Amino acid sequence: MAVSLLHHPPLSNQRITQAFVDLNSRSLQRGITCFSICLQKQKCSIELYMIPTTTVARHWMLKTFASAGSLNAEVECQENHISSGFSTSNDFRRSKTVADSSSKPSDGVNDFERQLQELFDEVKMMIKMGNKNDAMDLLQANYEFVKEQINAGSRGIEEAATLDIIALGYMAIGDLKSVGFILNKLDEVVESLKDDEPLLDSVLIHMGSMYSALGKFEKSMLVYQRVIAILERIHGKGSAFLVSPLLGMAKILGSIGKATKAIEVYQRVISILESSRGAESKDLVVPLSGLGNLLIKEGRATDAESLFNRILSIYKESYGEYDGRFGMALCSVAHVKCATGNAEEAINLYRKALQVIKDADYMALDDSIMERMRIDLAELLHVVGRGNEGRELLEECLLITEKYKGKDHPSSVTHLINLATSYSQSKNYVQAERLLRTSLEIMMKSVRPDDSSITFPMLHLAVTLYRLNQDEEAEQLTLEVLRIREKAFGKDSLPVGEALDCLVSIQTRLGKPEAELLDLLKQVLKIQEKEFGYESEEVMRTLKKIVFYLDKTGRKDEKFSMQKRLSVLRMKYNQMMQY
Repeated sequence: MAVSLLHHPPLSNQRITQAFVDLNSRSLQRGITCFSICLQKQKCSIELYMIPTTTVARHWMLKTFASAGSLNAEVECQENHISSGFSTSNDFRRSKTVADSSSKPSDGVNDFERQLQELFDEVKMMIKMGNKNDAMDLLQANYEFVKEQINAGSRGIEEAATLDIIALGYMAIGDLKSVGFILNKLDEVVESLKDDEPLLDSVLIHMGSMYSALGKFEKSMLVYQRVIAILERIHGKGSAFLVSPLLGMAKILGSIGKATKAIEVYQRVISILESSRGAESKDLVVPLSGLGNLLIKEGRATDAESLFNRILSIYKESYGEYDGRFGMALCSVAHVKCATGNAEEAINLYRKALQVIKDADYMALDDSIMERMRIDLAELLHVVGRGNEGRELLEECLLITEKYKGKDHPSSVTHLINLATSYSQSKNYVQAERLLRTSLEIMMKSVRPDDSSITFPMLHLAVTLYRLNQDEEAEQLTLEVLRIREKAFGKDSLPVGEALDCLVSIQTRLGKPEAELLDLLKQVLKIQEKEFGYESEEVMRTLKKIVFYLDKTGRKDEKFSMQKRLSVLRMKYNQMMQY
């Protein structure tokens, strides 16, 4: 049986694997993603799931790049430190819009700039207190005011900076549609401004970051190029003021596949910071982490290892070996060790890191970052055959979630499925069935009956029942998964292909007509060709099944062409394996 549940969207770089709902699954469930540890020259046999942090909700200041692994939260703090565009003030009077306030400058802080910061602080506070609607009303009121000014002919830096803060406010709320709308208006204003306008550099940096967050990389690059030119002319090419937009540009270059250029930009940032702030500056964590992650992505984990070791050294010097931030850096080094194939060393580093963070009381036990680390370690323990130790960590994750969020909270579904996955790997399908039924019950109480997220534990359960020879119930569950996914994603979608592949295996054992099974496999093949390509490994596996059924149904002519195609693919993959 070939089933692999995948993230949707995106559906690229995923695999449909043999036998059952494979341990390399991806979740369709909103709110569940997977984090994969891959050992060099060793195929991971298990991939676990975790609850992600909500990056959009925390994106209230400039986020120039995303760092992987456990350093993520610490790196974000460093990013804010490097890239803060406005001063910090308080006591915004909500009854007035930004442009209405008439207070005088104080302590050398520009009055208008302070008003912008006050507006932004007020929006953040409203969001934090759960008053999202009030925050949106406040942003809308300010937008209406500045729109009147623009319509009246005012298109100066005041209007641009106000629109910038409003866009950042909507970003903090998570209203990306409004962010895009505001950015379009802001772009019109900024185009007419001269490069020597005060605050323009900060506005452009924020625009670049927001365009990047929206996936509008071309516009983001143009904005970053402009602000970099401005800052180079004013401060010189070695100025630390260039760090923020350069990091933003490096992130985009890495995202669009221009790794060589991105590496050059990261190296330039590192050189600038070393010259201006010293070789042991904490600000180096950001570009070092960004460059390290990019090198791992490019298959250069050995080169990346020295960068993460340098981060570890910086944190050790800055905070000591018993600080939580040092523990987080240890986890990132452990991640690199995984990528270079040093599993045992990685496990030891993960254990040490978790202990340091716990002893330092650096973050709560139910913090999503701590959860991520435990899941990473559990996954790695399964990879090296220490499943019992891995299960202990997964059980700990479940107990912590139940303690802090309640026994039937939807967040526990992640850990129930992880445990079921672990038990399935150990062929304890009875225990896996119990856990999957519990997870399905929780999901059915949390979402609509036809919500696509419910199909993930449902198909997992179907395959487990298949392993327990409960084929009739397995078939019914799989047909229900198929119905929901066809409605949610379309009949030619990859999630549908997975369910069809599962259904073929179940119905084969139930004795369904071979012609019907062949038709289902052809539909799977069509989907895989579209998603993975005509020469993918997934296509090769399905071709093998099709050839088998063509032989059984006596379709010799059709079998010949398929067999020829299969032979070519096998030869290709045999050659690849030799390397």
